[in-house]
Amino acid sequence: MINVKRKNSFQLRLTRRLKEETSHTLDIYLFVPGELGLSTQLISEEAFYHSAIHVSRTYYSDEYILPLVHSRLASRNRLGSDSYRLSLSLYAYQYVEAMEHTIQTMLLSANKLRHARQEERTDNDATQQEAVTLGDQLQETIDLSDGILKRLRRHQPSDDSLYKYFANIDNYLSWFTEQQLLALVAHMPRGGEFTEVRRRFISVCHRESEYRREQQYNAERVMNDPTRMSNKMRLLRRLIEHPITLKQQSLELGNGEQKAVKALATAVVMGFVTLGVLEIRNALGDISALFILAMALLYAMREVFKDDLRNTMWRLLRKGRPKWRRQYLDPTQHATVGRQLEWFDYKRFLSLDEDIQKMRRRTVAQREEMVLHYRSRSRMSPTRFLSGYEHTRETLNIDISMLTRLMSKGKHHIYRLKDGQAVRESVERRHLFNLVVRETGSEDTPYLARWKVVVSRSGIVDVEKVEESSAAKQDIT
Repeated sequence: MINVKRKNSFQLRLTRRLKEETSHTLDIYLFVPGELGLSTQLISEEAFYHSAIHVSRTYYSDEYILPLVHSRLASRNRLGSDSYRLSLSLYAYQYVEAMEHTIQTMLLSANKLRHARQEERTDNDATQQEAVTLGDQLQETIDLSDGILKRLRRHQPSDDSLYKYFANIDNYLSWFTEQQLLALVAHMPRGGEFTEVRRRFISVCHRESEYRREQQYNAERVMNDPTRMSNKMRLLRRLIEHPITLKQQSLELGNGEQKAVKALATAVVMGFVTLGVLEIRNALGDISALFILAMALLYAMREVFKDDLRNTMWRLLRKGRPKWRRQYLDPTQHATVGRQLEWFDYKRFLSLDEDIQKMRRRTVAQREEMVLHYRSRSRMSPTRFLSGYEHTRETLNIDISMLTRLMSKGKHHIYRLKDGQAVRESVERRHLFNLVVRETGSEDTPYLARWKVVVSRSGIVDVEKVEESSAAKQDIT
């Protein structure tokens, strides 16, 4: 299962879970509208890959309490400090990821409910049911959050060398929980059914703030400066992610072959040039102005055909072969735990596999699209993982800021009737990107799905998954 969401204004985040020893293959197709004029002359394949695609992997566990159990064993001197730090970091990281996903989902629901109430002015049965559902979800979220934080704080290590890890993680989770709850309070619909939930959220935020003050986690000058507080928490977040994020070593493939191709192309061209020189010498005899002109023309042709021949030979040799190799290392033991091969190239619609074409739903508009295709093929070695963990979680970020620069800066105007008057409104130009993802290896059957990504020059506007039941009705989009 793959999740796709908007990370920030210009980045798409894809996440998936990789299981055990199976080989995994991931194909990502980003369909870019032809009106943007994307080509290798504007943005090369290598430039887009290095600037826009970022991959990271972390340890993952289905048993959410397992990292906390490991940390308690470590605190009782049954495991080393490295294991304690890694296990506690993994527990915190999984909580943060789950909390962020849940809060983002509820923020969307809260905004939709608020807009619906503003448009309808009075609640109907549908909006009332949505309000009840959202209220139940908010109550459940705060209950789960309280339980997770209590389990974390139930066993504080007595060893000073371990306590500093606990204090950093506890400090961040307290502040992070407060920030997430305050975001919900700020966007929560106004209404009597949310009054009690809002009061409870604010009470929890006060409690966490006082808790950090009692534990003396942060200096007074830091707490009084939002910028310094935010920067400190951003650093603590990185400290949490560091011990559970697999280290990477990347290598560009084909460097030796490229040199060999260059040498071979030069040798072939020089061979023909030498034969040409001999033929000219036999035909013209002694050195003359005509002989010099013929030699100049021959060497000019050499420069032209040498590059063309080298590029043609290189494309034929590397066609279909991986361009990069990525190696994953355990952050603590520095042992190799997995390897990955990667491809990236620009394609046209007709060169895609039949199942991808069917998922995209070809129409006249799609024939001009440029398709950005990223493929990875990996295999992990869970026997070398930290004891108790056999899964990894991959996060792949796609930065489309390079593509938004190709969009027009201008806005256009539309007219509509409002209260019996013609009103002119300024409208931002938007483009529809399509993202098709295919994965094999993580599940028993291949996974294939499509998302519509609405993009303007200022960033990503919306990301919507196209369900199979409705895909047949969206051939035009």
